[in-house]
Amino acid sequence: MARKSTTRSARKAASKRRSGKASGKARRKAPRKPATSTAEASEVARFAAQADAWWDPDGAFRPLHRLNPTRIAFIRDHLARHFGRDALDDRPLKGLSVLDIGCGGGLICEPLTRLGATVTGIDADAEAVRVAKQHAGASRLKIAYRHRLPEELAAETGRYDVVLNLEVVEHVADRDAFLAAAAKLVKPKGAMVLSTINRTLKALALAKIGAEYVLRWLPAGTHDWRKFVRPSELAAGLRPAGVEIAELKGVVYNPLMDDWRLGRDLAVNYMAFATKA
Repeated sequence: MARKSTTRSARKAASKRRSGKASGKARRKAPRKPATSTAEASEVARFAAQADAWWDPDGAFRPLHRLNPTRIAFIRDHLARHFGRDALDDRPLKGLSVLDIGCGGGLICEPLTRLGATVTGIDADAEAVRVAKQHAGASRLKIAYRHRLPEELAAETGRYDVVLNLEVVEHVADRDAFLAAAAKLVKPKGAMVLSTINRTLKALALAKIGAEYVLRWLPAGTHDWRKFVRPSELAAGLRPAGVEIAELKGVVYNPLMDDWRLGRDLAVNYMAFATKA
């Protein structure tokens, strides 16, 4: 009886060891999930409801269509200077890997692809990604679109020459966590371009009340003034990850021409060019 009992105990112990090894392997193979999400569920839902309007120049995203030429010129010129390119070449961004975080329907991804960049676009809104893929396909452009958050992508892929955060920082759940995840995706000596809205009374009057309730450029509730970002806060969120802001430019609306221009006034909209040591 003693020998049978000992045999049964040995078998159980061996089984536990095998089980432990197997579960250990499973734990090692399982992808790591971020502890928290930088996506704000209400913001994602709001944009998802308007996803089919991304490429309508007179629809819900009309302000972005009007803003796009200024954003593209800023990105092209600063990247050409940083990477030693001629901004006036037909494809000045050829060979550069670009990640557009919060790509929406692809309004920035497509022009940058035409300028020669190899572009990846990610967004927390699956509907926006669907629209972006369809439009790129119809335009015969090769762009890698993915339904991902930056903190997820950091655990899945390599890094990029350029990371873009355009009109997205003011919509996330945790600004510093978002900026840290985005900065992690920039290669050493790479660059980041950001555009957002300053948290000032002037921005409250123009970018929130004026744009949403007076001019009706945007659906009411698009922005939360409390989540607007001061340049100093933007810099503080990037600095721990080794990304430093090199230049700030205001983006000012010209009502007579119905367009946007770069200027010195940072009180409302502004763009930032940053580099990683």
